Formats: sequence, structure tokens, C-alpha cells
Amino acid sequence: MGFLELVNDAGLTTLDKWLRTRSYITGYGPSQADVKCFQALKNAPEAARYPHAYRWYKHISSYEPEFSSLPGDPSKAYTTYGPEQSELTVNPKSAPNNDVDAEEDDDDLFGSDDESEDEEAKRVREENLAAYKKKKEGKAKPAAKSIVTLDVKPWDDETNMKELESIMRGIELDGLTWGASKLVPVGYGISKLQVNIVVEDEKISIDDLQAQIEGDEDHVQSTDVAAMQKL
Repeated sequence: MGFLELVNDAGLTTLDKWLRTRSYITGYGPSQADVKCFQALKNAPEAARYPHAYRWYKHISSYEPEFSSLPGDPSKAYTTYGPEQSELTVNPKSAPNNDVDAEEDDDDLFGSDDESEDEEAKRVREENLAAYKKKKEGKAKPAAKSIVTLDVKPWDDETNMKELESIMRGIELDGLTWGASKLVPVGYGISKLQVNIVVEDEKISIDDLQAQIEGDEDHVQSTDVAAMQKL
């Protein structure tokens, strides 16, 4: 279980697949898990072959000065992180077809289709099966959510970042939850504001939210999505 060597194609492919829907190796913020995997790489992964691993590598590199202070156990090896063995299916054809099995189980819940059963038994079975499927379909699915890290860039080093953040957090939308934020130096005395948000995918458009934040033209020069992953 866990990652293999991150210096060959097999290891980098596993890492890239793992990061396809994740911004970090574990959890919702940088940790020692990211540090260990980052340090196991000799160079940045090729962007063309491993786009998700490359995106993660560039993002984690911005935390390099803070590596020693990030949460987690620094004594753990990078091989303790990553997918379980069951997730590393080499040949998809050999994997069990769970969808087919589930459908067959549904059909078998209330008896078989034996041709010898009488009409009354068939009617009862079909009614029970219809009621079960209706109940199953009627269960409300939880709203799909994403956690997004936004970079909010000011005009210059004289921009009042407290005012910028206060105005930004004043944006209240159904399906939007503001999270933790921090200032990240970008050079020449300028720092960008990096903030985490949780959004309901069907209610919030990230593009529209960025446009609202950028509407504060006195403080905000631009915004970028630094990271995004589904919850």
C-alpha cells in the first residue's frame, strides 16, 4: 500500500492519479505528507505527462520555507501515504463489476423469476420490488461541494489588506462558506491573500464569485484559483 518510488513512470503515474481529485496528499491543507512526497521527487513532474502531479508540486513548492512548521508526523516515510492496494487495479477487466452485481441484487431481493410461481406471487414480488426502487430513488442525495483555494492579488504594497479581506468576506451567497486565510509574500514587499472557501457546486459559480471579488477595484488587481477539490 502507499506510493511506490516517485522517480519512475509507475510511481509518478500513481501520484498523478491520486492528485487528480485532490489538492494535497491528505486532508484539506499542506502537511508533512506533502513535504515527504515533495522531497521524494528529484525534480518537478513533467507537466505534459503528469499534469495533476505537476500542479501539486508547484503549489507545494510555495510552502517550502514553512516545511518544518507544517502539521503532521515528519518521521513517516512518503510510502505510508497514497492509495490502498485495492485501488491499484492493474487490469480493469479483472476488477469485479459492482454495478452489475448491485442491479442483480436488487432484482433478487424479493424472490426469483421462476416461471413456476403463480400469478399472485409474481404480482406481490413486482409490487415489493417497485416500492423498494421508489424508496431507493427517493433518498435525497447530499449536495455536491468543493473546497477551493483562491489567491487574491492587491495592486501594490500600499494596499490595505485588512480592508481588502473585510470587503471580500462581506460577500454573502447561499452555498458559500468562507474559511481560513493567510498572507503569502510574492515579492517586492507585496503579499497576496490566500483564502479557502467551501462552495455548493450547483449554487456557486467560481467565475462569478471571482468577478464579485474583483469588483473591489480599489484593492483587488486580480484573483486566481490556486487549488480545487471535491468534498
